[in-house]
This record gives sequence, C-alpha cells and structure tokens, in this order.
Amino acid sequence: MQAVSFDHVPEDVLIVEDDPIIALDFEDTILGFGVKTVRTAGSVARALDLIADRAPDFALLDVALVREKSFAIAERLDALGIRFAFVTGYSADVRLPEAFADRPRLPKPFSTDALHALLKRPAGA
Repeated sequence: MQAVSFDHVPEDVLIVEDDPIIALDFEDTILGFGVKTVRTAGSVARALDLIADRAPDFALLDVALVREKSFAIAERLDALGIRFAFVTGYSADVRLPEAFADRPRLPKPFSTDALHALLKRPAGA
C-alpha cells in the first residue's frame, strides 16, 4: 500500500485490539493516511505498558477485549489528555461508563472515510 500524505493526522497512534487480523487492517489503513508510527496491543496490560513507555497522540480502543474491557486504558489516556475513540462491533448497544459516554465510537466493520475523519478530528470535537 502506497502511503498518501494527509494533513492533521496524529504522528503516533495506539491500536488496542485483541483480533490480530483487525489490528493489522487498522494498522495498514492508518499508515496509509500518513501516520508515522502505529503500535498495537491486545490487552489492557500491554496497552498501559506502551503508554507508560511513550504516550501516543491518539488511540483506538476496542471496547471488548478477551475477558476484559478497555476502560482502564481510557481512564489513563483521559488523565494524560490524549485523544481516543472506542471501536466496537456492538455499535450503540454497548454501554460506556458515564465519563466516556460522549467519546467518539467507530463501528466494526469500519469505513476508511470514517476512520480518516476520526483521526483528523480536532481535540474537543
């Protein structure tokens, strides 16, 4: 896939997704938008380690990981002021904690345009 340069995308994106095929699809698509670094984690513990090592500019969080939810990651990102969005195959049916009810959601399967718009969305929008 040839990288295309897009303005205003984050330089470093963290993907938290327990399905390696979906994570790879996200990674390839995001790199195609011109993002310089994409890191992936399949668990809450691994994601928190990656954040502690180097905070991302943006994160995509699969809500339902194997035997755990990604809300602890969301709390850490929120405390650091890092933008993030939830990704879910359950769309509007998934209940988010009240503190995150207004956060963006990206349904699975996702459209490339929706993902690109989400990455370009300014902080606070």
